[in-house]
Amino acid sequence: MLSMIYACDLKGAIGKDGDLPWKQSSDLQHFKRITIRKTVVMGRKTWDSLPSGGLPKRRNIVMSRTQRQDVEVMDFEQVLELSQNEEIIIIGGGEIYSLFIDHCKEIHRTIIHTEVEDADTHAPDISQLGYVLIGEKHHPAGPKDQHPMTFQHWIC
Repeated sequence: MLSMIYACDLKGAIGKDGDLPWKQSSDLQHFKRITIRKTVVMGRKTWDSLPSGGLPKRRNIVMSRTQRQDVEVMDFEQVLELSQNEEIIIIGGGEIYSLFIDHCKEIHRTIIHTEVEDADTHAPDISQLGYVLIGEKHHPAGPKDQHPMTFQHWIC
């Protein structure tokens, strides 16, 4: 099964200048709970933004046109094939989300209650794709969060 997880602002922005445009410790904890002990798939730019060695306690796969020595690499078809036997979670970035959006059965979306000026990366619009919201929880900004947020769980 294919799932995806991302945080976006009120207008769907997920990135600016190659990074997350906010500091949200509570969302990072949520991300960890959802992805721990699972296989995560990301693009090269997302991989390069992570600490050396990738995300611990997860199988890290990077979609790249060139082989790498520091991480497992797969193409689109290989990821789809792997998803027939195990849960795969797409974790970014924008191009990778767009590539897989029509194949995902589940989305974990965090709405960060802010609007990012000059954002350069956006999540795909899911409003016309048949996804149904099955759970939503508002979370006030914690001591290490810049903004309040809402955790959403969508299925298709």
